[in-house]
Order: sequence, then structure tokens, then C-alpha cells
Amino acid sequence: MKANKTGFARIFAAFFYSADGMASAFKGEAAFRQELLLYIVLLPILYFLPVSLLFKCLLFAANTLVLIVELLNSAVESIVDLVSPDYNIYAKQAKDMGSAAVLLSLLLAAILWACALYTLLG
Repeated sequence: MKANKTGFARIFAAFFYSADGMASAFKGEAAFRQELLLYIVLLPILYFLPVSLLFKCLLFAANTLVLIVELLNSAVESIVDLVSPDYNIYAKQAKDMGSAAVLLSLLLAAILWACALYTLLG
């Protein structure tokens, strides 16, 4: 599929393709909705958290990374379901690896939040 838009029209169209992807993930992926809710709840807490700006940036990046990895995992799962509707060991491996990536991003975020709380309470 070749893009027929160039310049600002292409950038404008890409924005709406991305918005469609976010909407699709929100509608079809419970995990994405849960992680987005957590992201929205943690954002104002992060703003008021009395830690350094660098630490806030790290927490923000880790929280955003969770959403990014979940979107990529959902994309992998969609493609795997399309090309391999029946059970296939390679399809399972691809889905499991995507899930493992989400788990690692969640662990990273949780560890950074634990470190932030430790510095405040410790």
C-alpha cells in the first residue's frame, strides 16, 4: 500500500491513523484501558510528587513506555491472530514474547515508583 500524501498532508493523515490506533486499542484491549487509567491517575500524582525533575522524567518515561509496549503487543497479537487463526507454537511464542515485554515495562515502572516512595518515606 503506497501512500499518496506528501508533506504536511502526510503528517496530518498520520496523526489520524495514530488516533485510530489508540481508539482501536481502547475499544478492544482491556489491558490497555487498565494501563491508561493507571497512567491518568498517576500523572497528577507525578506532578505533585516532591522528587527531582530528573526522577519525575524517569517516572513519566516509564509510565509512557508501558502504554507504548502495550500498543505494540496488541499489534503483534492482531497480526498473529490474522495469519495464524489455528494454534501454532510460533504464534504462541510471538504472543508470549509481547506479553513478556509488557511485563518488563510494568516492572520497570513499579520499581521506579517504589524507589520514589522509598526516597520520600525512607
